[in-house]
Amino acid sequence: MTTQDEHPFSGGAERGPLPDPRSVLEHTDWAVLEHAYGPAQDTPIRLVQLLDEDPEVQAGALGMLDMSVLHQESLYSATAPAALYVAAVLTDSRTMTIHDNYSVWDERPRPLRAALLEWLGMIADSAAYGETTGEDDGNDPRDTDAVRAVRGLICDAVLPHLRATDPAVREAALGATTALLQSPGLADRIPETTQVLRGLISESSVRRERAGAVLTIGAWGEDSTRWLADPDPAIRACAALSPGCNGNAEATRIVLEALLDPATVDSWFLEPTAADPWAVHPLPHIEGRLRHALLATAIDRTSDFEELLPAALASVPFCSNLTIADDWGPLLAAAFPFGHVQETHLTPAQHRYLNALVDHDLCWRHTHLITSWFDDIGLPPARNAIRALLTGPQPRP
Repeated sequence: MTTQDEHPFSGGAERGPLPDPRSVLEHTDWAVLEHAYGPAQDTPIRLVQLLDEDPEVQAGALGMLDMSVLHQESLYSATAPAALYVAAVLTDSRTMTIHDNYSVWDERPRPLRAALLEWLGMIADSAAYGETTGEDDGNDPRDTDAVRAVRGLICDAVLPHLRATDPAVREAALGATTALLQSPGLADRIPETTQVLRGLISESSVRRERAGAVLTIGAWGEDSTRWLADPDPAIRACAALSPGCNGNAEATRIVLEALLDPATVDSWFLEPTAADPWAVHPLPHIEGRLRHALLATAIDRTSDFEELLPAALASVPFCSNLTIADDWGPLLAAAFPFGHVQETHLTPAQHRYLNALVDHDLCWRHTHLITSWFDDIGLPPARNAIRALLTGPQPRP
């Protein structure tokens, strides 16, 4: 019998074929394993229910597994064998049953297979936390190590679904693949997977799918410059975000050009907003909105605010006190890279940008939310005080 001190899933990264799902159920000593609510004897039942003929039962089983072996993204001793079982049944035809409520925060109608792939990605993401930085993930180290040890096997099960016929399955497979390949031990799979994604970009007509693949290739440090000339401006912008495009003048031009029309950028993809943070999952490797990622990149890649000014002015109608950390705060810092000293003249670009902000009411509600940005720059955080500054000495040429 396996004891908790002799963890059933530990050691180095696994290679080779996936175990038969039935063997995972029968040869795992679930009685000595635990999940968020105690002993994991009920876990095999939930795993079997994933292949039930009733989609409601399937959805309920995944919900229970999510709450137990991945409760609040934590890992437990039952997590690794549960993940192995799920990986082993991904090709079962019963996982293509469609349901519209696999979680309370996601009501997209999609196959169970897509939801299972997404769930495996969440497990992989939790296992990767702190792996290269040494940060404490809050889990029992044995439980984290057990999941890390089987990522190779899970990755082998996930990768074929990048070529699935169902777009929801492909999207979920890309997310899971990205999470799994965070592992330093699986980095050797990136070049081969990149080739698969290159083919997907060429063959797909789905903008979001193509963008996700381009962003992923760029995030892996692979070359994305070929898509700087893509017919789709959204794909060109995503390619330009690649860290490998730092110093690429054409990529910088593409980013700045896109930012001249923020409404169009926002129309490219349905993205989370402050009013509706769960509108849809964000694009891979993008935290928040694509427009804000483009702004951050433009700021990083330009040294003269004059060059940034057209994009800065175009962004003002989309700014508010709630977005200062994402748009006009960093732009103000770029406009005043050395801070503002009283009695000094504003440059023409600084004057034009401050004037546009002063005229935009939504930036000046609940000013306690913006004070720290102004304090850091040395500007008064009050609208009337900025107006007074603008009516002072004329900007120097």
